[in-house]
Amino acid sequence: MEGLFCCSMAACSLGNRLVACLLNVSEARSKDLVETVAKAALFNTEGVRREGTTVLNIFNDHDYNRSVITIVASIDSIREAVLAACEKACGLIDMRDHSGGHPCMGAVDLIPMYPLGEEVGVEHCAEEAWAVAQGLTERVQGTSAFLFGWADSPLQRGLAQRRKEMGWFKKKPDMQTVWPDIGPQPQGRFGLTGVGASPYVINCNVTIDTQDLALGRSIATAMRESTTGGLPGVQVLALPHDGAVEIACNVESVKGRYPSNMTAGEPWPSFSIQGQPYCHAPASLITARVAELAGRQGIGTKNTALVGFTPHECRGLAELALSQGIAEFWKEQHRIRM
Repeated sequence: MEGLFCCSMAACSLGNRLVACLLNVSEARSKDLVETVAKAALFNTEGVRREGTTVLNIFNDHDYNRSVITIVASIDSIREAVLAACEKACGLIDMRDHSGGHPCMGAVDLIPMYPLGEEVGVEHCAEEAWAVAQGLTERVQGTSAFLFGWADSPLQRGLAQRRKEMGWFKKKPDMQTVWPDIGPQPQGRFGLTGVGASPYVINCNVTIDTQDLALGRSIATAMRESTTGGLPGVQVLALPHDGAVEIACNVESVKGRYPSNMTAGEPWPSFSIQGQPYCHAPASLITARVAELAGRQGIGTKNTALVGFTPHECRGLAELALSQGIAEFWKEQHRIRM
């Protein structure tokens, strides 16, 4: 794939100012609906394309009834692209009718912003995230949001902590006890949206060949960063999925160089934000660790799914898409990446 990332000077210049938003919406069973949301990020209401914006990927999970839309634009354009997509999603998705196996609280459940280019810092993404949260509650009356990561100033509480505080992990969250950071008390139709900013986060999900959720939860606990011997930056849930159990990992980027004692034969992918080095656990290590823990119980793994891209892939593909004027890159990526 390295050959994809040779870009023109114009594309590389734009790449220095790129931001990614991995927009999580609570719908996957109607792919047309999800594509309509994605296209709202790319085209205004008159059908005119927004310059310097691309949707790289749409990841649909039918069982979870959840999709992740990877939107990339310059720091100057990302706000309007994301807000337009959120506004469209809120008009099409009604949480009162939602069912799915993944925890969620909002029609637009999560809006994370990540810097991709050297000229963009996490603090810039935090400013945009706050503006998106404010803009959403103004444009769509009845929506509400909580902030996480660098957008949660000054505490900068992580996503897992904020979700726990909001009751996101409960099967049926009690919206009457939730107090959002922006907007009114959550309403049934729209629910509650998490909005934040951080260094890049990857979603890596490993399916184990069992229906034993208790076993899956024990693996998830052993994998977590908070557990002695767990993986740095890794937050984990075990969820029923398509007749098996999925070990669903949010893989956060950690500051500094990768730990040499945790490689599984592959160095941790690394990148920098305004000169500060970051790295993240590779999918191969996560898969190997899940396989090791499951194997101790006589259970095998079925597959690993990476939702979207690594930071390096995301920036490289965005530069490619934008340099070639490809807005709906998700339709082209398999052909281009062969």
